[in-house]
Amino acid sequence: MLLRAPFWWYRRAGVLASALSPLGALYGRMAERKAAEVKPYRSRLPVICIGNFTAGGGGKTPTAIAVAEVLKEAGEKPCFLTRGYGGKVQGPVLAAKEQSAAEIGDETLLLLAHAPAVVSADRAAGAKLIEGTDATVIVMDDGFQNPQLAKDFSLIVVDSQVGLGNGLVMPAGPLRAPLDKQMPRADTLLLIGDGGRAALLVKSFEAGNKPVLKARMVPRGDPRWLGVLPVIGFAGIANPKKFYATLSQNGARLTGTRSFADHHPYTERQAERLLKWAREWNAMLVTTEKDWVRLPEDDGTALSELRFRSRPLLIAIAFGEGNRVKRLMVEAIEKRRQG
Repeated sequence: MLLRAPFWWYRRAGVLASALSPLGALYGRMAERKAAEVKPYRSRLPVICIGNFTAGGGGKTPTAIAVAEVLKEAGEKPCFLTRGYGGKVQGPVLAAKEQSAAEIGDETLLLLAHAPAVVSADRAAGAKLIEGTDATVIVMDDGFQNPQLAKDFSLIVVDSQVGLGNGLVMPAGPLRAPLDKQMPRADTLLLIGDGGRAALLVKSFEAGNKPVLKARMVPRGDPRWLGVLPVIGFAGIANPKKFYATLSQNGARLTGTRSFADHHPYTERQAERLLKWAREWNAMLVTTEKDWVRLPEDDGTALSELRFRSRPLLIAIAFGEGNRVKRLMVEAIEKRRQG
């Protein structure tokens, strides 16, 4: 079941968060114990991991795509390794563009537009499958906390407007494990957007002499089409408000929004309501690329009509220090090959 992150995770710790903090501490100890019992597989290929410290989004998938493009510029042949969250396939399997989001997950379809991708719940098994291809480097989309596969470079992606929320471990907060246990395995911090919610985290990385880089999300292509008609935005992602803000910043006249849980599987009834709302308001339906690929193509249903009547806002990650990102990646890959 796909759930939304509690809103109070991203506020100052209150009564509920404090009451749940003992459970968070227990969860953290269990995660540490489980990780300690696993001997990670060391792939013969360099492994670049794009992860975060918290549950939910933050920009990992578009960052993984941007990293793959940087690696291709450096002469590498990247292959994505993903869990395929929201899909039925457990893998390991080499994903195909003909497969649906219901099979391999929405994020996998986005990745496939840029490089081959392997879906595997078992990350070690997925890496072994990639080793049999012509890939020269593995780019993990998420999986920082997964102990099955050794990483050669871990890039931690954080939304600067959200940071680490209340700084507590699930279920009291968004952290997947205690921060002091995660920091030693992180190599570089990538801050996306402008904001001060990650200031303390930046200091932690700087204290450890670890690079802190900046990036921003930008539209792919000319976004002036957003201003043609009033816009109804809808999204089933970890942070829908961020998407709506992006729409407004790029000229959209938002007349309404509708938010769903991350990876939400849309229903016929929901599609009918969105379509009716757009007709009544003479508005354009705009969603994320991740949501759009979850909708079926022409099959005579309201869901396929929603896909036809909607337009996705395509976005990309623009590194503030592109050459530095490339240098860090190349150094990590060369170090792995020499070691």
